[in-house]
Amino acid sequence: MAQKTYYVDACIWLNLFKKEGDANKGVPYWKITQDFLEKIMFSEDEIVYSGFVLKEIKFKISEKDFIEKKEFLESEPKFSFVKATPEDYDLARKLESEFEYEISFLDCMHIAISQRLDYILITRDKLLIQYAKKHVEVYKPEEV
Repeated sequence: MAQKTYYVDACIWLNLFKKEGDANKGVPYWKITQDFLEKIMFSEDEIVYSGFVLKEIKFKISEKDFIEKKEFLESEPKFSFVKATPEDYDLARKLESEFEYEISFLDCMHIAISQRLDYILITRDKLLIQYAKKHVEVYKPEEV
């Protein structure tokens, strides 16, 4: 089986970092995320994140927590940082227009990077999933 690379959106990391989800409604999102990450960590597959993911995370948690979480991402051998290229920016601007600005530029960057590198996008954002599936493979963590 070929190695797969999963580009994990900020909302998934935030599910884990903020322990999001209601156990009364089933398995909490953070636990689903944890199970997904463990599955990948014990496989041949890889997880990537970008500066755009970090930017979104930094906006949603404290500076102290952000430094700790960034160190966690950087220290895990199965997690890799991927840089955006000028071509990614160009494609993201085109996607933004194509989608009539209904999703953020950051979400368009996630699609552009995933498309360029043939990564599978992992998100829980329903609108992002709707638009991304026109360009890349996209799933929720529990669907992998």
